[in-house]
Amino acid sequence: MSQETILQRVASGDADAVRECTDRYGGLVWSLARRWSPTRADAEDAVQDVFVSVWRNAGRFNPAVAKETTFVAMIARRRLIDRMRKSGRRPTEVELDEGSSRAGSGGLAARGVSAELGEDAARAEAAMRELSEDQQRVLRLSIMHGVSHEKIASATGLPLGTVKTHIRRGLIRLRAVLGENEAVGAGKGAGS
Repeated sequence: MSQETILQRVASGDADAVRECTDRYGGLVWSLARRWSPTRADAEDAVQDVFVSVWRNAGRFNPAVAKETTFVAMIARRRLIDRMRKSGRRPTEVELDEGSSRAGSGGLAARGVSAELGEDAARAEAAMRELSEDQQRVLRLSIMHGVSHEKIASATGLPLGTVKTHIRRGLIRLRAVLGENEAVGAGKGAGS
């Protein structure tokens, strides 16, 4: 029988799981909130909003569909986009700089992201390099910066349909590459 995940324990009302969730994913949520917020105070408020949303939606988490990290990051991204839309803010040019999203584990550690998450981010970055340049560019703008498909098309000069195709095919390829990497990693762990 498999052990319950932190989010499953949060959903069942385990107070220790709430603290564990905050400890484990605090760095991830903080780094996202800081990137999307104009001030430190706004980022702190955003982190609270995100964790309230994570705890409210913990019952929806399905480990067969995604990892906990992915689930938390997706909720954080959605809440941050909602906050940005509500306040009428737009991402700044610095936030849209693709170079700022290309951080190795050292850059992630400097932002307070755990070593485990740093490894996941490194694997994701390596998988991104397997994509075409156009796929990488549109995925970074869409996923990491929350830019709409229409705005990506306008900013890149690509037709809207092409942007959507690059995103869809890029995500399919990322899933395949990450799945291959996990299978290789599991095989190495079993043979040790």
